[in-house]
Amino acid sequence: MTLPPSNKRGFAVRRVALISLLFLLALGGWFFTRPNPIAVTLAKVDRGTVEATVSNTRAGTIKACQRAKLAPPAGGQIAHMLVKKGQRVKANQVLLELWNNDLQAQERLAQQQLGTSQMQVQQACVQADEADKEAERASRLKERGFISAEGLDQKNSAAKVTRAGCDVARSQIDQSHSRVAAARAGLDRMVLRAPFDGIVADISGELGEYATPSPPGIPTPPAIDLIDDRCLFVSAPIDEVDAANIKAGQRSRITLDAIKGKSFAGKVKRVAPYVLEVEKQARTVEVEVEFDNPPHQQGSGGSTGAGGAAGQQLPQAAGSASNVSQLPTAENLLVGYSADVEIMHTAHEKVLRIPTQALLEGKRVLVYRPDDGVLEERTVTTGLANWDRTEITAGLSEGEQIVMSLDQAGVKAGARVQPEVGKAVK
Repeated sequence: MTLPPSNKRGFAVRRVALISLLFLLALGGWFFTRPNPIAVTLAKVDRGTVEATVSNTRAGTIKACQRAKLAPPAGGQIAHMLVKKGQRVKANQVLLELWNNDLQAQERLAQQQLGTSQMQVQQACVQADEADKEAERASRLKERGFISAEGLDQKNSAAKVTRAGCDVARSQIDQSHSRVAAARAGLDRMVLRAPFDGIVADISGELGEYATPSPPGIPTPPAIDLIDDRCLFVSAPIDEVDAANIKAGQRSRITLDAIKGKSFAGKVKRVAPYVLEVEKQARTVEVEVEFDNPPHQQGSGGSTGAGGAAGQQLPQAAGSASNVSQLPTAENLLVGYSADVEIMHTAHEKVLRIPTQALLEGKRVLVYRPDDGVLEERTVTTGLANWDRTEITAGLSEGEQIVMSLDQAGVKAGARVQPEVGKAVK
């Protein structure tokens, strides 16, 4: 049976409408069930400075340029403790005194002997002057014939003898001065003085206890530990493989576990001329790094620590994660703090660079295509690198955007992503 033409047209229209409806339903189902774009953090490929750096293998230590573990030159009982822990002292200030009554008595005796010698000199020299006058008068009397030549000789001899006695008395004064100096030297051995300005870090002796000298190499506790905290530096071990790249004067960044979120400008002061060999550890070279502006110097009147110049700034690569402090801060820097140093030995300026954490294994990156929002994997060629930035010599162009949030689920080549608002890394 053949349908009329009008019925055929109606059937075709209904079939097209049904197909269109099914297509719209399928499209709507796909649209509403498709996965949402993954929100990712992007970083822009830019130009700037990339520095090659060397860091310490183990934690470094804040040390003082001057630190003395002091003990009296002689042993004895502590009679006077004149300082306390944490007290600031001046150079040559007396820190403690040992019992020295006997030496004081010897000094007084030497002073009295000096006074006696001076009086004896006065007496002997007055007698010598009188004898000289007698000899002179005898000489005139001899010329007039009143005395004999023998009498003149006697007067001259007496004058010479008394003059010699005067000279002997004068030499005794020198001996008395020497005895006084020896007595004072003995007293000085019973007194401990500060060799430099500093702060008393520790005291191991108490009143009435016996203090003994602490020669080098003998583990005798010092009576007083004195630190000059105006001059501080970082001593850090550097692996022997990296030591050849380090020279005195190179710029560095210092970070402290005790002062979070900041780093401080410094420079290499000294590279040890030998290698430390510590059991079960890598061989290292000790490197000393001084602060340009130590963090404890606020209000110090321009003191700059270990030879640094006040206000000197460390050039910092743009985009560095470290906040290098260029001005004195209120933190207190203590001797013994752990510290890390990052020493810059090579720098390339105005080069393409990316954050180091954006690199995948095999020197690959995920590039964001803004036209379709899909990630593209790309292999790059790198140059200088540090923990913060890596130089790109091929594979990327300035202004392209790469993914930073690589550990996020679903972030891979071909994935559709959406940049997080306000999360772009510069």
